[in-house]
Amino acid sequence: MTTEKKPARKPNAAFMKPMTPSAELAAVIGSTPMPRTEVTKKIWEYIKKHDLQDAANRRNINADDKLRPIFGKEQVSMFEMTKLVSQHLS
Repeated sequence: MTTEKKPARKPNAAFMKPMTPSAELAAVIGSTPMPRTEVTKKIWEYIKKHDLQDAANRRNINADDKLRPIFGKEQVSMFEMTKLVSQHLS
């Protein structure tokens, strides 16, 4: 009986491709091109640092002056956030 090891899972190349943030997004995460995974990580760091998660419903993010141009409204859900942020990447 052979015990074959599964090959290590490779990350999806599309997620790892450095993306350039728009001017609005660059104000939050910096202007260096980075993979989507890093962009999401940096946005969460920003949200936590500035305490922007809604107190009543932690899944909602309250926009401050820098996030408002990206989200286009006062509050978004964390699931909606990724969709809105991806529109600011090229």
